[in-house]
Amino acid sequence: MPHTFGQQLIALLPNLRRFALSLTRSASSADDLVQITCEKALANQDSYAEGTRMDAWLFRIMRNAWIDQLRKDKTAGTSVDVDALLNMSGDDGTRQTESALMLKATRAAIADLPDEQREVIVLVCIEEFSYQEASDVLAIPIGTVMSRLARARKKLASVMGINGD
Repeated sequence: MPHTFGQQLIALLPNLRRFALSLTRSASSADDLVQITCEKALANQDSYAEGTRMDAWLFRIMRNAWIDQLRKDKTAGTSVDVDALLNMSGDDGTRQTESALMLKATRAAIADLPDEQREVIVLVCIEEFSYQEASDVLAIPIGTVMSRLARARKKLASVMGINGD
């Protein structure tokens, strides 16, 4: 039995939130962006082409909504550090501490990337989009996706102290 549009949308909510966090860098703004995306998707579900990746369609809606929001709030807005909102509880073991520090450093390194590189790295490396799918979501040539991804990976490796040797 095929899933309904709503069921597919609900299943993709964690992916949408992850991408929204990468765009907004704020948990509350990310939640708002996910809500806006869902509202727009439901209102325009007739424009979704069956048989295509719904997540790519939703990410495109989200990115466009984010760009609209940035234009609207160009002179206003407060940014909240996502790390300040996370409550990392658990035992104080060395491995957990090192993992938490590495995750925090990686998150910070990704957050410090230019917007264009951060979008590509999230879509390709976290959401596992193909270069072509990322190209379609971002409305840029595939070569641009590859060059932005290469620059992002190089920058992350440098910041994280990872040698390419």
